[in-house]
Amino acid sequence: MLNESQTACLEACNDCAAACLQCATACVKSDDPKSMARCVALDLECADICRLAASLIAQGGEQMKAACSLCAAACDACEAECAKHKMDHCQKCAQACKRCSDACRSMAQ
Repeated sequence: MLNESQTACLEACNDCAAACLQCATACVKSDDPKSMARCVALDLECADICRLAASLIAQGGEQMKAACSLCAAACDACEAECAKHKMDHCQKCAQACKRCSDACRSMAQ
C-alpha cells in the first residue's frame, strides 16, 4: 500500500508523462517543428523517465529513490526548455514538470 507522498508522486509522474507526450506531439505538428527539436527530445525523454519512476513507485522498487532523483533532473531540464516557448502546450508541460520535479525530489530523499 502506498503512502500519501508516494501516491502524490506517482500521480505527478503520470500527469507529467502525459503532458510531455502531448507537448511533443503538438511541437511536431507545429509550423516549424525543426525549431522545436530540443523541446521534443526533452519531452520524450522526460515522459519515459516519469513512467519509469511511476512504475518503481507503484512496485516499491529498490531503485525508486534513484529513479525519482533522475526524474527530478529530467523534469527540471524539460521545464526549463518548455518555459522558453509561449505555446499553451509548452507552458502546461512546464507546469507539470515543475510539480513532478518537486514531488520526485521529496521522494528521492
